[in-house]
Amino acid sequence: MKHSDVTVVRIYLTEGEKLMKTLLAKLHDEEKVRGVTVFRGISGFGRSGVVHSSTLLDLSLDLPVVIEFFDAPDKVRRILSHLKDLLPSGHVVSWSAQVNEG
Repeated sequence: MKHSDVTVVRIYLTEGEKLMKTLLAKLHDEEKVRGVTVFRGISGFGRSGVVHSSTLLDLSLDLPVVIEFFDAPDKVRRILSHLKDLLPSGHVVSWSAQVNEG
């Protein structure tokens, strides 16, 4: 089985930040990355220490959201440089991986 090197990126947000639609449009329409998945968390907190969680009594949702995508390392570096002013500091994690081809 043939493999190629990729970089995987995770972007940690909350629904309240209203960035998800903007990011998905950029990743799909402008950057044309190979794959994107959005995960919606049931609970989480970040540097602020504010816990975002779901309960049966929630009227407004501000749950954690993780946007994960991958592509060739050079392309990911270029994409992240385009997104740096849009994303909060400390909310992006990336690592090298391999994807199977064919």
